[in-house]
Amino acid sequence: MNVQTTPAAARARPAAVTLTPGAEQRIADLMARAPDGAIGVKLSTPRRGCSGLAYSVDYVTEEAKFDEKIATPGGLFYIDGGSVLYLIGSTMDWVEDDFTAGFTFNNPNAKGACGCGESFTV
Repeated sequence: MNVQTTPAAARARPAAVTLTPGAEQRIADLMARAPDGAIGVKLSTPRRGCSGLAYSVDYVTEEAKFDEKIATPGGLFYIDGGSVLYLIGSTMDWVEDDFTAGFTFNNPNAKGACGCGESFTV
C-alpha cells in the first residue's frame, strides 16, 4: 500500500511588528526624500544605552537574507533578522507634539526601560 501525503498549505504568518497609519505615513515621508540607492527603511535593535537594547530606524540600501520585509503604501519597511525575536507583537507608531517627534514602540517583550526611555531590556 502506497500512501501519499501532500504538504500542508503554507500559511502566511503575521508581521512581527504592526505599523500604525502614522508610522506608515512617516515611512512614506522618509522614502519621499530618501537618499539615492535607498530601497526602504529598516528597524533594528542594536546593543546600547543603559538597559542594553535600543530602537534604531535607518535607511537601507540592500535586502539582507534574514530580514523581514513589510510592504507599506509609502515604501518597504524591513525588520532586522537578528532583532525580530525582541520585537514580535510590537506596535510602532509615529508621534508628534509641540516638543518632540519620533517613533514610539509598544513592545510586549520589553521587561524594563532606562529612565530616559532610550533603551530597553527583554
